[in-house]
Amino acid sequence: MTAHETTHEHPAARPGTTAAPRVTSRDVARAAGVSQAAVSLVLGGKWRGRVSPHKADAVRAAARDLGYRPNLAARNLRTGRTRTALLVVPALTSEYFARVYTGAARAAADHGFGVVLYPSPEGIGPARDPFASARAALDGVIASSMATDALTAMRGEELPLVMLDSDPDDAQATATVNPDIADGVRRLTAHLLALGHRRITHLSAAIDSWTFHVRSAAFAEALRGVPDADVRSEPAALSVEAGLHAAHAALTRPGPRPTALLCDDDLLAAGACKAARRLGLRVPEDVSVTGIDDLALARAVEPELTTVGLPAEEVGAAGMRALMTALDGGTPEPVTLPVELLVRGSTAPPP
Repeated sequence: MTAHETTHEHPAARPGTTAAPRVTSRDVARAAGVSQAAVSLVLGGKWRGRVSPHKADAVRAAARDLGYRPNLAARNLRTGRTRTALLVVPALTSEYFARVYTGAARAAADHGFGVVLYPSPEGIGPARDPFASARAALDGVIASSMATDALTAMRGEELPLVMLDSDPDDAQATATVNPDIADGVRRLTAHLLALGHRRITHLSAAIDSWTFHVRSAAFAEALRGVPDADVRSEPAALSVEAGLHAAHAALTRPGPRPTALLCDDDLLAAGACKAARRLGLRVPEDVSVTGIDDLALARAVEPELTTVGLPAEEVGAAGMRALMTALDGGTPEPVTLPVELLVRGSTAPPP
């Protein structure tokens, strides 16, 4: 039996019973209607230009249905690869990063890769190497919402690095995948302006990260041509509680009260809604509130949040596909994914 044919072992049978037969690459080939060579190419991630996309999809579907798992140890000895990628994120508690991981893991499985999720203990700061040597344990690194400099300790200059929601002009990145966050902020701002809002306060995430710098710049740009706009900014840590305090400060500052709060994240927006209620204000009749991300929280609050939906799973999947392209010797193109403006009950014309 070849290395490719040594596969998924079914659990040991009870005494007196016969163990289920092993699933081999020959079984996958038969189910998909292709050759064993095609199975090897597809599951080895080297099918492009050799196997049609339709047949590649058939092979992956057959492998999933049959529970086929290649013998990765034997393959690693043959190819010099570990077939493991590291996904580094600033925090494990964020729903957004959980969805990024889901997309990356699904795309990785189609290539016979595994994904190790690593929440950096330092957040967006320098990330420590979680292994004795990441360069020996991994084939590549994917990192979300961080700077490439933060990954130096674990990847050196050897491992390919795909950056998600990060600076596309950073020459240290092998590839970048970004949601079009600037377009989302511009569309949110245009929505508020169309409703008639001119006194708008930006609840900005107090995090030194490319994605939040882009949000601030896009907000300022969208209002640059509006001469009667009264624009302010209130920085806040990224939490509901911090959003509550920042919104309270914005709504109680001397002078005309803002009629809309544009928040960098749904967590901040949820806090802003709490602050408004505690001040006896109604959302959206007295103050409109918007978020970004479209977390589950955006539909849990009442009224539901007007927000920007970010394609987190597709960001993760596209990042993994870019890494596969780099490992196959290709040059992955930068990817910018569209976002969606979701108008719900938290915005209305100003009072």
